[in-house]
Amino acid sequence: MSARLDLLSKVLRNVFGGRLASMAMDRGELTIEVAAVDYFEIARILHDHTGLDFEQLIDLSGVDYSAYGGKPRQGKRFASVAHLLSVTHNWRLRLRTFAEDDGFPVIDSVCDLWPAANWYEREAFDLYGILYNGHTDLRRILTDYGFTGHPLRKDFPVSGHVEMRYDAEAKRVLYQPVTVEPRENTPRIVREASYGDVGHG
Repeated sequence: MSARLDLLSKVLRNVFGGRLASMAMDRGELTIEVAAVDYFEIARILHDHTGLDFEQLIDLSGVDYSAYGGKPRQGKRFASVAHLLSVTHNWRLRLRTFAEDDGFPVIDSVCDLWPAANWYEREAFDLYGILYNGHTDLRRILTDYGFTGHPLRKDFPVSGHVEMRYDAEAKRVLYQPVTVEPRENTPRIVREASYGDVGHG
């Protein structure tokens, strides 16, 4: 662990004590996990505390952990992960929380702290179905308004049943049954016949 991240982990332990569900260092990055009920308050402290000063939100995304690592996960399914930056202290932090209810995932919005979270939370809602409590404009951002489901959930069908197209004669968007045959896409690797031979230049 670098001296900077070691200092950050000590500051986090001093400020939050037992309120952190976990703290992990992996590949030179620090991740803290907090309970959903504490998420907004901890995010506020991360933003406002003079010893932390995470004034910038770099990214925020939803995650479906239902089959994480190729095997079924035990525990909660949907998480929201925020990547934070402190310009003042030149350190980064990943903040993760899990929604309590897999059937109806709800997590507090952090838009009041970092306005940049607005579109990221809309994207996580659209693609994963995570509802952000307190978000003032939570609506789809990437899929069509009439779209059913959330396409990045791991149980979402790979091939849909309807397709959407604009009809110039009708002057509107039409939905119709899928006209493309479903197929399995397998990546092809093309290499020269002598690839990997010793002395091949």
